[in-house]
Amino acid sequence: MELSRQKLREEALKRFQFIRTCVLARELCLLVRTNRVAFNAKDAQACCSLISSLCKEAGCEEPSGLCSKAAESVLTNEEKYLEFCQQSCMKCGESRQPISKKRTVYVA
Repeated sequence: MELSRQKLREEALKRFQFIRTCVLARELCLLVRTNRVAFNAKDAQACCSLISSLCKEAGCEEPSGLCSKAAESVLTNEEKYLEFCQQSCMKCGESRQPISKKRTVYVA
């Protein structure tokens, strides 16, 4: 019984961390990209920097680096910014962790 509870705890904490970093980063990135017209360059820079730090915390170094480059280039070159942003989104999708579907846990 205790082993099942420990395993459930580990899975829940892992899922919490995944949602807190990866899912949040993806949602924020989508928000920035879909509202690009409304944001100014400083807004996009601040958002991309935050997204980069979330990716880095999740262990996604390549997407984090690309977001960081996007944050740096948004002030000077919109074309480069969009290119880095697109590359990061593609890398993020490649490294997407599958969420476990098995839910056969008994909780008393």
